[in-house]
Amino acid sequence: MDNPVTPRAAAPGPRRRDRHGRGMRGPIAPPQVPLSTSRAEAFADLVQDSVERLERRWPQLADIDFLVLEVPRLDGPGEVWNDEAVPLGGTIASEDGQRARVIVYRRPVEIRTKGRDERAALVHEIVVEQVAELLGLTPETVDPRYGED
Repeated sequence: MDNPVTPRAAAPGPRRRDRHGRGMRGPIAPPQVPLSTSRAEAFADLVQDSVERLERRWPQLADIDFLVLEVPRLDGPGEVWNDEAVPLGGTIASEDGQRARVIVYRRPVEIRTKGRDERAALVHEIVVEQVAELLGLTPETVDPRYGED
């Protein structure tokens, strides 16, 4: 044994396919197909679409941050939920150099809707209501089609 064969170094990371060529070969769907977007990403897209629709009419919305959170949080330790409905959205006014924020809560909205179209309509209503609250206007002023089916 003059020339011993050195074993191959193990490749870093998990092995993708077994020795018979079976196993995961790649992603199930390409990134541009809706199947590959998560529910959270699809919901964020609905909020972004609603914001873009309103920004055409209200350019000052560029100074407001729009956030998507999973669920509303309790404000402080020891606070308990009351009998009121779970909020679907909220606002935080600008202060101390912080930009104003509009928050939409994803899980409560998803629970109350059945399909994408219904979810998009509810998200738009929430965004319009929260923007109206921040601007001190009525929702009908912010979006003339507010409340229409």
